[in-house]
Amino acid sequence: MAIATVNPATGEQIREFAALTADQLEQKVRLAAETFPVYRRTSFADRARLLHRTADILEAEASELAELATLEMGKTHAAAIAEVKKSAAGCRWYADHGAEMLADESWPVDGARVFTRYEPLGPVLAVMPWNFPYWQVFRFAAPALMAGNVGLLKHASSVPQVALKIEEVLHRAGFAEGVFQTLLIPSSAVEGLIGDDRVRAVTLTGSEPAGRQVGAAAGQNIKTSVLELGGSDAFIVLPSADLDKAVQAGVQSRTLNNGQSCINAKRFILHADIADEFLSRFVERMAGLTIGDPMAADTDLGPLSSAAALDEVHQQVTATVEAGATLLTGGKPLGGPGNYYPATVLTDIPEGSPGHVEEIFGPVAVVWRAADIDEAIRIANDSTLGLGGSAWTTDPAEQERIVSEVDTGMMTINGFTQSTPEVPFGGTKNSGYGRELATFGQRSFTNPKTVWIS
Repeated sequence: MAIATVNPATGEQIREFAALTADQLEQKVRLAAETFPVYRRTSFADRARLLHRTADILEAEASELAELATLEMGKTHAAAIAEVKKSAAGCRWYADHGAEMLADESWPVDGARVFTRYEPLGPVLAVMPWNFPYWQVFRFAAPALMAGNVGLLKHASSVPQVALKIEEVLHRAGFAEGVFQTLLIPSSAVEGLIGDDRVRAVTLTGSEPAGRQVGAAAGQNIKTSVLELGGSDAFIVLPSADLDKAVQAGVQSRTLNNGQSCINAKRFILHADIADEFLSRFVERMAGLTIGDPMAADTDLGPLSSAAALDEVHQQVTATVEAGATLLTGGKPLGGPGNYYPATVLTDIPEGSPGHVEEIFGPVAVVWRAADIDEAIRIANDSTLGLGGSAWTTDPAEQERIVSEVDTGMMTINGFTQSTPEVPFGGTKNSGYGRELATFGQRSFTNPKTVWIS
């Protein structure tokens, strides 16, 4: 795949970049390895000061930075601005709380002083996706740099200008060149980097197949890895739910980032008693969304990230309908320039169809009816993925059952799944392992060294 900026709203290639040569890549890895012993000795106060400067730049230039994301992957400009500001907030949160989370942790042992010290590992390779091109990098970078690690970013090949801009922002904030470097390389170069003794850990946010490859390479080389993979999150609505709020949240969650988020609500599971009413309101709202130029203020849905993404979503929808599903709205690319796909709702999902077994990474909702909470939980668990999920009920007993019995890494009651630096983020089953954000993310790339002093 070419390392290039292709505007998904028009299909026009804006700029193409040459991949690093083997010698150039070696220079960058060497610089990271040489910088780490120096950077790890900096104080938490100094690292926090640099992260605050980074946040200042992100906030001051949010609109300009957001335009790059909109140009390269198609999210609305308003959503891109919010993402940049969220990245700034993440930098500030780790700057303010990182030292506390990494402080020595004491253990009660008679006759000795015993504690755990959280030490940085070294250069960490981050393999990041295009869909949240700023936030997903900073949710790795802020805690990793605060912990004293240095970063090597292999970003998605479709967002090279964002990748380079992130490096630039961090350097302008005062981080030394070797503390954070962007690597313009193809995916085929990742396995070799994981095998390099100087690279001490790897984190990936991406697809399940990519996660299997990275996880296998990390395991083969006995290196720490964190994998945040796909999600096919259930959105369960039970009779006591506030339907106005549930419908609004369902539309917002399913179409967030043009439907291209691992934690979008994707599988809507509706109790039979409220299914017709919910579905009527939901379809009306989905069909009424404004699709168009992602830079326009009144646009609800922009284009999908690429022509290939558009083709894949449409193939999944078509195959699901051909297998027997009912199409309630949408279902066809808009045609003309750009990768535009309308908000789509499918119900009567056949077993084994793409809508049943695959993650659809676009604004497509697949809907099931459940006779009772037992069936709703069974349908929710009928997936190889287990990232997040949400349920809408005011009944405490139902809430407890959902929390206890639905197999996911995250579960939200009367809201939809979000990522925020204060709260751990990650999944179970084929959605990956390890956790980002909060204390878990701060300690993911550290060596918890146990110290005994008698």
